[in-house]
Amino acid sequence: MPALGESDQPCAGVKGCGDGMPRMKEVIRQGLMTRYSNFTIYVDESGDHSLESINPEYPLFVLTFSLAAKVDYQTQIAPEVVGFKHRWFGHEAVILHAHEIRKEKGDFKFLFDRKVREQFLNDLTGLMDQLPFTLIASAIDKQRLNHQYSEPDNPYNIAMRFCLERAFYFLQEQGEADTLTHVLVESRGRKEDADLELSFRRICDGANALGKRLPFEVVFVDKKQNLPGLQLADLVCHPIGRHLLKPEQKNRAYDVIDKKFRRSGGGKLEGYGLKTFP
Repeated sequence: MPALGESDQPCAGVKGCGDGMPRMKEVIRQGLMTRYSNFTIYVDESGDHSLESINPEYPLFVLTFSLAAKVDYQTQIAPEVVGFKHRWFGHEAVILHAHEIRKEKGDFKFLFDRKVREQFLNDLTGLMDQLPFTLIASAIDKQRLNHQYSEPDNPYNIAMRFCLERAFYFLQEQGEADTLTHVLVESRGRKEDADLELSFRRICDGANALGKRLPFEVVFVDKKQNLPGLQLADLVCHPIGRHLLKPEQKNRAYDVIDKKFRRSGGGKLEGYGLKTFP
């Protein structure tokens, strides 16, 4: 895997949690003093990571990290998502799932009405636009990966490494590099979780472009816990993949998402908030 280039270095001027944010409380864990980060990372994916069966209509694997300052999550993200659900469903138990929204399934069957669907999507787009979070994503073209490498690594491993490296740079920019940041991932089953955790720990133990330990800890979450942060992560994945495959196609969801990406001080996206490979 190629090392990160100059474009992958930390950039200045990235909006974060602000100088006035209260520090998280230091706690004792296993006899050591641990200071938790002021950010949480919510992870989701679009497409599968198999290199054997590739859908020619969607040959990408997209992994996204939605980084939210905890104070923003507590005061804006969680309340606004709950408010959206109350407006449309009358309760907060429903889980916002992009695939079911697109296919008008389950709790979203009512979207078959074109007028109602348009109103719903406008409201959802407005919600995403106003929520404060920073996006980091990696997109792996599986067909090109197979063509360029005789023994390619698993796309999930590649994308996870790219995202963790850039997440570390972002936290470094916010003065959070010496704190422990939790990375929340939806549980997929015992074997899938074990494989992901092994890859995650290898990267954080030093198998990364920085050649150092990264202060992240993975947390597997049951979908039934209905976390707004994970639903936020789910909603941003597919529009990124569709935009990369058909950049000329109208994509109002991506137009909003594009503003959330981490960028360089000069506004550059590729290599900073989005890493495409190969």
